[in-house]
Amino acid sequence: MERSMELQNTVKEALNALYHHPDDAVRMQADRWLQDFQRTIDAWQVADNLLHDATSNLETLIFCSQTLRSKVQRDVEELPSEAVRPLRDSLNTLLKKFHKGPPKVRTQISIAVAALAVHIPAEDWGGGGIVNWLRDEMNSHPEFVPGFLELLTVLPEEVFNYKIAARPERRRQFEKELTSQMEVALNILTACLHINELKEQVLEAFASWLRLKHRIPGSVLAAHPLVLTALSSLHSEILSEASVNVISELIHYSAAGSSGGGDANMPLIQVIVPQIMSLKAQLADSSKDEEDVKAIARLFADMGDSYVELIATGYDESMLIVHALLEVSSHPEYDIASMTFNFWHSLQVILTKRDSYVSFGNEATAEAERNRRLQVFRSAYESLVSLVSFRVQYPQDYQDLSLEDLKEFKHTRYAVADVLIDAASVLGGDATLKILYMKFVEGVACCGNEHSEWRPAEAALFCIRAISSYVSVVELEVMPQVMALLPKLPQQPQLLQTVCLTIGAYSKWLDAASSDPSVLASVLSILTSGMSTNEDTAAAAALAFRHICDDCRKKLCGYLDGLYNVYRTAVNGEGSLKVSAEDSLHLVEALSMVITELPQDDAKKALEMLCLPVVTPLQEVINQGPEILQKKHARDLTVHIDRFAYIFRYVNHPEAVADAIQRLWPIFKAIFDIRAWDMRTMESLCRACKYAVRTSKRFMGITIGAILEEIQGLYQQHQQPCFLYLSSEVIKIFGSDPSCASYLHNLIEALFKRTTCLLTNIEEFTSRPDVADDCFLLASRCIRYCPQLFIPSSVFPSLVDCSMIGITVQHREASNSILTFLSDIFDLAKSSKGEEFLCTRDSVIIPRGASITRILIASLTGALPSSRLETVTYALLALTRAYGVQALEWAKESVSLIPLTALAEVERSRFLQALSQAASGADVNALMGPVEELSDVCRRNRTVQEIVQGALKPLELNRFPVS
Repeated sequence: MERSMELQNTVKEALNALYHHPDDAVRMQADRWLQDFQRTIDAWQVADNLLHDATSNLETLIFCSQTLRSKVQRDVEELPSEAVRPLRDSLNTLLKKFHKGPPKVRTQISIAVAALAVHIPAEDWGGGGIVNWLRDEMNSHPEFVPGFLELLTVLPEEVFNYKIAARPERRRQFEKELTSQMEVALNILTACLHINELKEQVLEAFASWLRLKHRIPGSVLAAHPLVLTALSSLHSEILSEASVNVISELIHYSAAGSSGGGDANMPLIQVIVPQIMSLKAQLADSSKDEEDVKAIARLFADMGDSYVELIATGYDESMLIVHALLEVSSHPEYDIASMTFNFWHSLQVILTKRDSYVSFGNEATAEAERNRRLQVFRSAYESLVSLVSFRVQYPQDYQDLSLEDLKEFKHTRYAVADVLIDAASVLGGDATLKILYMKFVEGVACCGNEHSEWRPAEAALFCIRAISSYVSVVELEVMPQVMALLPKLPQQPQLLQTVCLTIGAYSKWLDAASSDPSVLASVLSILTSGMSTNEDTAAAAALAFRHICDDCRKKLCGYLDGLYNVYRTAVNGEGSLKVSAEDSLHLVEALSMVITELPQDDAKKALEMLCLPVVTPLQEVINQGPEILQKKHARDLTVHIDRFAYIFRYVNHPEAVADAIQRLWPIFKAIFDIRAWDMRTMESLCRACKYAVRTSKRFMGITIGAILEEIQGLYQQHQQPCFLYLSSEVIKIFGSDPSCASYLHNLIEALFKRTTCLLTNIEEFTSRPDVADDCFLLASRCIRYCPQLFIPSSVFPSLVDCSMIGITVQHREASNSILTFLSDIFDLAKSSKGEEFLCTRDSVIIPRGASITRILIASLTGALPSSRLETVTYALLALTRAYGVQALEWAKESVSLIPLTALAEVERSRFLQALSQAASGADVNALMGPVEELSDVCRRNRTVQEIVQGALKPLELNRFPVS
């Protein structure tokens, strides 16, 4: 008792310090102490006492109610079973005590009672479950009805609250208990309707219960007093938020498959729809409060989203809803109009996808129905294009927009672009283009007026660009006129940026539809202007330049000198071009793709020219000696090396690239030798070598040997992850080549021996996740492309041991690479080359099988985040399929280590049975449910998770020390 009083005083003092002490350090210390206190078993009694204490201030009451709520949610298992009933009674007393406030405290107590109901069976509430208990309490104590109503509201919400550490079976049982008591709950709420001041609260509770989507027949709900009350209050002077929530939930409920869907709920739909439709006039009523208009718009949007399949039939009644949704789309407030965007997308998908018409039998009937519907909705989507396109126009004060407002404006433009794509899917790109072209012509006219207003033209052009993928490449009516107008537009930066991006978007059209060389010359001239205006327009122009060179590469072979001049000027940073180093990579890629179209000899000469402005600055730095190269900032080197990576990647002439890398190798070697300590430069250089290897393949000749010798030697001193990554690419291409076997074997041995000496404990994995990631990616490549070199090697057992240490590393990519490596080992029989090495594999895996299984089960139950479940499950399944009964025995041994307090016998059996069935060939997806349940049960709170991990001890299982 004395200790409890002492702790109560300490809690009060800590709260006082947290909220009122002037020193930040003291406040942080108080906060830490309070958080630690909440995890103790003493927190139960102290929080309960302080909540019952009449002298506790508001800060104490809020903290203690939150503490009690979180304890009930997460830590009920700490309490002896005989303490549960007193806890329930105490919470009931507190619910009554705070029935009139403070609201925050009452809400926390209500959630605590609801969470307790999730944990304990219906019998503990007097046999009839918590809802019957609640009804009896409300009948006995009508003065506490407001507090009990809040509890009734939160009860169904707790079904889906995964903060509550309940076992999955108990959670399912609780949902069944609530759904079976739905009628009792609705009767309680109906009885409370006569208390006028509680009407909002009653409707909120009703909305909450509707979310359970229990099968109450639509005909019953259609005439239910709660539904009629909500519908009638839609027409009151001040729109009731609770009523809107109820109607919204009723709409979702009536369309949900779990409640029978649209057909079963037609009586309810026929009551709801006319009531909502009668609100249509209020959408345009300027005297109406904006929040009320938003609420009405939300109901129309909900109706559209939920009944979209009914609406898509295109019959007269559904078209009334479509016209109402067009009204919402036309609202001047974007937040209101955009509520309909999801509907227009869903409707488009149903109208255009052929799967929607399967029920119509033969293809001809289905096609006729599809055409009928597309025709019915044509005018709606034509109107939609006009209604949304103006929203992308830059505001008058765009230069004064804050970064946040500018971000929001861009988001609006992307959202409108998506709507235009939906319209183009229904109307066809060419028809949509015609509508937008009329707006563009109007915009161009504005450019020539006295104000030289560029914004309407830019907006129309943005829209035209948005639908580029849907416009036919042979469209000859509108696009030639658009292209002819582009050079006449003013050189305003935002407009020029959109012009450049539009040119890039229509690169395929320029290639297919335009046979006039002057059109290409004209757009290239515009792009050059774009590169000379500012960084933003230069970025857009460089991107467009890349698209043009990609799609019009054959036509542009004759323009190579002009293209090269633009490229050289940009790369050298000469003249007036404002292309950033990053955007210059688009130009490198562009020229590389045009060179790909040249004959072999011409391509070699062009490639030399392409490399010249890139190699010159690197050669100059190297000529200044090792000291200068050593001191150079990484960026001064990587800006050039990255361009080589793009050249080697996009010039698809293997021999020409092989010749280039051979000529350049002395420069690359100098950088490797002097800068091997510098991760950034090495990553850039290895990326360039990777693309050279990928493009040149077997044309690499002696250069590949030189590269491998270089990285093999450097890795011993500088463990750069990119050396492993480059080796992976080499293994992929040369792994099966017998002539390369000797030096690849040496490479594998050297790299893996050094890595396993580095990664000897979980701390090393945590501090070097990139090395771990690339090491095991390389190992997986070896299993797939050269098992004959890797599996019989002396490093294979060491690497398996190393993987066992690192499975539980928290770094996602590293952990995934290790798990994939293990899965590849277990799946070796699936590979054509791997079968002959199964005996060797088994001699390594079987002695470690029990430990590997235990680590994998520890990973499923808390050693790794739950987001990795799928990857871990596949590794465990692959192991079980490879080793059958033996692996199931390993799994059984591992699971049996977990105490029954953490994992019940029935939960173990369900998991092991599912694993056994999956191992025998059942669908892997059938295993995921039991795995997720095992994971949930073992992670349900911190204490359980610690018990499980303490039993499995995954970090102590590397029984085969790394040599």
